[in-house]
Amino acid sequence: MTPPSQNLPALDEPYLSFWRERHLCTLTTLRPDGSPHVVPVGVTYDVEAGLARVITSGSSKKARNVLAAGPEGARVAVCQTAGRRWATLEGRAYVRTDPERVAEAVRRYAERYERVPRPNPARVVIEIEVTRALGHG
Repeated sequence: MTPPSQNLPALDEPYLSFWRERHLCTLTTLRPDGSPHVVPVGVTYDVEAGLARVITSGSSKKARNVLAAGPEGARVAVCQTAGRRWATLEGRAYVRTDPERVAEAVRRYAERYERVPRPNPARVVIEIEVTRALGHG
């Protein structure tokens, strides 16, 4: 698996494979006061697009935290663990409401987690432009 900090183009197959396995993840956003807000989420990682995606309701605290960061996006991290293995993706997050982007995120979620999420007319996608990958395997 990838060393503790890795350039994105050099990510190895075990690291990428870990992001395709079914694991519960966490998303860390920052509240307006700077304190961390950590919640369990499902995450998909599209290495070709350089995006991690989290589907959620537009009224969720995580979406509101990202929006509060303004148009430059919010610095966030998503992480998953399995025993001694762990992987973190860091980057800048944006809330997207475009139906095509949301549908793509739902499709990827259903593929990774082997279930279609319940319908949610208020669903948005938090897209994270990944700038750093860390992990240990």
